Parts: sequence; C-alpha cells; structure tokens
Amino acid sequence: MEHFVYIIWSEKIGKYYCGESNNVEARLAVHNRGGCIYTKKGIPWILIKIFVVSNRSEARNLEKRIKQRGIKRFLLNTE
Repeated sequence: MEHFVYIIWSEKIGKYYCGESNNVEARLAVHNRGGCIYTKKGIPWILIKIFVVSNRSEARNLEKRIKQRGIKRFLLNTE
C-alpha cells in the first residue's frame, strides 16, 4: 500500500516537522487542529514536501534518515 513521508513548516515557531502517513491531507488536518503533542504549538502548519514510497516500512526508514540528517539540511540537499 502506498505510503508518504511529509515535511511541514510552522512560520509561528520557525520549525520543520517530518512524519509518515497513508493520508497526508488527513494527517495535516490533525496537526493543524492540535491533535499532536509535538506540533501543537506551531499551528498553522504548511505542507512543504511529500515523498511517495511503496509501503510503511520504507516510509519509516526514510523518515528516520531525514530526521537523523536534520530536516533543514535534508531539504537543502534535495533541491
């Protein structure tokens, strides 16, 4: 089943957040209504980038690599 890794940005707190989901639109809505502890203070969040992978395992691996590298640094290297 297709899965996604997404990167969102909060202008309010000046931070990026990276996550994985099989429904990015629904997940972004959860972030923007305060349903996630880690992103609650940054509302509103803006979708910056989406990566499509073939399954959840690949999504989790990519998410981990992005977070280990640093989201901002990862974005600079992919542009």
